[in-house]
Amino acid sequence: MMSDYLQYALLVGLAIALVTAAITDLRSRRIANWLTGAVALGAPLFWWASGMALWPDIAVQIGIAFVAFAILAVLFAMRAMGGGDVKLLTALALWIAPLQFGQLIVLMALLGGALTLAFGAWHVMQRRKDRLAIPYGVAISAAGLWVLASHYFPNAGAAIGLSA
Repeated sequence: MMSDYLQYALLVGLAIALVTAAITDLRSRRIANWLTGAVALGAPLFWWASGMALWPDIAVQIGIAFVAFAILAVLFAMRAMGGGDVKLLTALALWIAPLQFGQLIVLMALLGGALTLAFGAWHVMQRRKDRLAIPYGVAISAAGLWVLASHYFPNAGAAIGLSA
């Protein structure tokens, strides 16, 4: 029972970190290393609280994060994605189950496209000549929050005895 409380407390902490990442990326186009580091370092506590086995559960989570980092590093090298976005999404891969992480990627891409269109339209209306910078951490965070709300928190009430 105590691990259920810890599990949900860690998920709330992750949600707070995602909101913080979205706000800071929106304001300054930067996601702090301490924030992505905290997300990554919280994952082993979440694994333990969730009762995940070292093999194959945790190994799969690490593998997904490694693959995500490899693909995102290429996008970073092509200047298609910022470093903070790469680190945040890689750290998030340590928390989210593979199927839900795939859903997160699809939703993030859709939200990122909408965000790009909105910021692009605003950029044109302002007649700005500088390079358009998209705060993609907003799309990553929104998709992450959606996955948390739809796949991890629905059972929270039942786990702590609040269901009818």
